[in-house]
Formats: sequence, structure tokens, C-alpha cells
Amino acid sequence: MFIFTAVFAAMDSLLATLERLLPAAATGIVVGLSGGLDSSCLATALARLAGRAALPGGPPVRAVHVDHGLQSASGAFLKASAALCRALQMPLAIVVVEVELPPGASIEAAAREVRYSALAAQLATGECLVTAHHAEDQAETFLLQALRGAGPKGLSSMPECRPLGAGWHLRPLLGVGRLELQQYATKHGVPSIEDPMNRDPRFDRAFLRHQLWPQLQSRWPAASAALARAAQHSADSQHLLDALADGDLAGARDGAALSVVGMRRLQPLRRLNALRRWLALEGAALPSTARLTEALRQMLEARDDHLPVVRWGAHALRRYRERIFLTAAQMPSVLGTFEWNWRNDPVLELGERLGCLRAVMRPGGLAHERLQSALRVRARAGGEKMRIAPTGRLQSVQHLCQAMGVLPWARDALPFIFHDEQLIAIADLWSNAPLRAAAGVHGLSFGWERAPVVC
Repeated sequence: MFIFTAVFAAMDSLLATLERLLPAAATGIVVGLSGGLDSSCLATALARLAGRAALPGGPPVRAVHVDHGLQSASGAFLKASAALCRALQMPLAIVVVEVELPPGASIEAAAREVRYSALAAQLATGECLVTAHHAEDQAETFLLQALRGAGPKGLSSMPECRPLGAGWHLRPLLGVGRLELQQYATKHGVPSIEDPMNRDPRFDRAFLRHQLWPQLQSRWPAASAALARAAQHSADSQHLLDALADGDLAGARDGAALSVVGMRRLQPLRRLNALRRWLALEGAALPSTARLTEALRQMLEARDDHLPVVRWGAHALRRYRERIFLTAAQMPSVLGTFEWNWRNDPVLELGERLGCLRAVMRPGGLAHERLQSALRVRARAGGEKMRIAPTGRLQSVQHLCQAMGVLPWARDALPFIFHDEQLIAIADLWSNAPLRAAAGVHGLSFGWERAPVVC
């Protein structure tokens, strides 16, 4: 643990919070620097602190500036950040990003997602991104989430510490007010520029900050502190809901899926809570409550011979054989036909999210001396058959998939391997028995590396 000593009265709360929040494994501090007042104050305080002779061996401090290129003032922000870092003798990395804005999307949300992806990619193992979100930011986030109808998770607002990339994201100023930062900037001559978007009432946060917040504070001077307590109460409630969901999921998990029978045993609200928790643990963005409720209904009430699927964004819920799966909205499939000279290049890349095939020699493999020409690899066309046991009958691949429990939506991802016009193998699942080498003799086999889940 790196110990910080309070050296500026106005920032005592920052320093004490850093002492509490910095993980023992922290290797460095990375300031998210925009060039605005808040992040410039944070960078200045940390640079002064890191330069104290009393702190030899403390965590190195550097800054990262993300240039979104969304407005004409972007260049001014970059120059201001660079000038401040030169004055502080703080290393600065500049990351230029491009924000794509799908129809109907919020430019604030899109920019935030791209920004944090870029910042996460900048973190080395154990580094802590430190951002200057303060008490009023937390209060504004709570109000905006409430106006969107958020539950306890959304109303918990911004956590002080969360994992990010190879390190963590810390917000040590959540207990510091905007006025205190302004006073610190005045006292220590911290240069900054204001983002014009922060005053543009077209954006929700700017409207709330400049149109509504002054009235709220004039009536309730302690509004930011009260809303921060409400956010903490919501976080505490969410913690209890997560603990309840973890217990419920322990009885409802079925491998990588959820058991339909196990989910049916839960009371309706606990089902929904467990499903939310499972999706969050799997890293999926949560759909609206209405969408999630309908998805759960379809998964639990569909007839046994149905294969319901509910999509949202990049994800989907699917059901097969009394199990509920989280998948990509669009499943990968083998596209086109690959010509594979496996003797010269034993690895064949199959495409995005499909991994690769690797030719290996092992006992039980195919008699490679009978496979002189290049192999062809493609997706199923339908109607393929194979004999997988030397004395067995010829079986349809559809029957083989059903017998093994290959997921219906994953079958187009299976690479079918042909020699001339003969199907000799399907991924690493089955091979053509009549072509296998004699017992104890090494033959050609196929490994499927980085394969998607198919069973």
C-alpha cells in the first residue's frame, strides 16, 4: 500500500481517500486529463504529491488525454493538457479516437464508451486510472438514472473503485465538492479551459447542471450530500440483491448455461434478479426490464420442441433442451470454401470468432498417405453423412449433432473437412472410420483451437 500524507488542506479528502482506495498491488497512477478544471486540479495535486521527497518509491504518476475530435475546441483541450503536463513534469500520452454514432444513439454515451475503452487499453498491469468525478457529478448521475427509471444498480451511480483493463479505475473526489475544486484552482493557479459542451442544454447533464441544479441547491443546500447517501443506500441494496442472486444461481447453473427447471423453482422476482446477475457476470449489457421480463417468459414457457431466441444489442438468450444460453446476437458461421494444404501449413484460420484448425499426427487418426491432395473446408450444406465407427452404419450429420447435443445455432460454425468429394472429418468431433489408420499407427487428426461453444 502506498501511503499519502495530507499536504494541501483543501485536498485532505482526496489524499485520505487515495490512501484507502489504492490497491496494495497498484503499480502506478494514470490521470484521465481532459484539460478542464476538475481533472487539471487532480493532476496538479497528484504531481505535487508524487514529487514529495518524503515519498520515495511512491507510485509513478502519468496522464492520458483522449482526443474525441467531436468539436472545434478539441485542439485547445489537447494543448492545455500538454502545457499543464510540461509544467508539472508529468508524462502525457495522447490517444486519438473516433466516435461512431448510430442513429438514435446518445453522443454523450457513445463518447464515454469509446473513451473508457481507450483508457482501459492504456493501463499496464496494476495501474490505476484516476478520474476527477466529484460530489456534484455523483448527484447528477443519481438524478439522471432516477429519471431513466433505473433500479438499485443504476441508482448506485459511480463506484469509488472498479476493475478496468489490466488495473483499476478510482474516483477519489466523489466526496469533494465543485466549489472546493474551484477554490483549489484559484489558490494554486491551476490553468484550465471549459468544455463548450458542458453548457449546451441539448445534453442532459449540461441541462441538469445549469438549469435545474442551482434551484435544487438553493432550496436544499445539502442536496449533493443527500443524493450521495441515497446512491450509497442503493449500492448497499444492490450488494444484497447480488448475494441473493449468487445463491440462487448456484442451484440454477447448468455448465455454461442456466437450467430451465432450476429457474422455474425460483419466485418470479428472484428469477429476474438471478438473470440480471448472470448477464452482468457474463459481461453482457442489460436490456430494459420489459425486454428482460419478456425474454425470461419465452425461455421458461416455450414448448420443448421450440427454440426461442430473444436478441438485444450484441447479445441474445436462446433455449435448447431445458437450458438457457447467452450467445452473440449473430452467431459465427464458416463462410466460403478453404483450400488447405495441411502438409505445408498445419494451421488453418477459419475467420472471426471461429478459431483455427490444426493438423496433428496421433494414434487413431486418418491414414494420411491416402490424403495426397489439398483438403477443402466449408460449412455444412445439408444432407451430409458419415460412418464414425468401423462396424457402424452410415449416419446423417444431423443425427450425430442431435445425439451429441450440438447446439442448433452453432452448427453452421462447424468446419466440414473434405478430401476430394469425401467428407473425412467434422472439426475435432468426428472422423470417417473407413479412412482411419491401422491400430497403433499415427494418423492425421484435427484440433479445433479457440473454438466457439458448440455443445
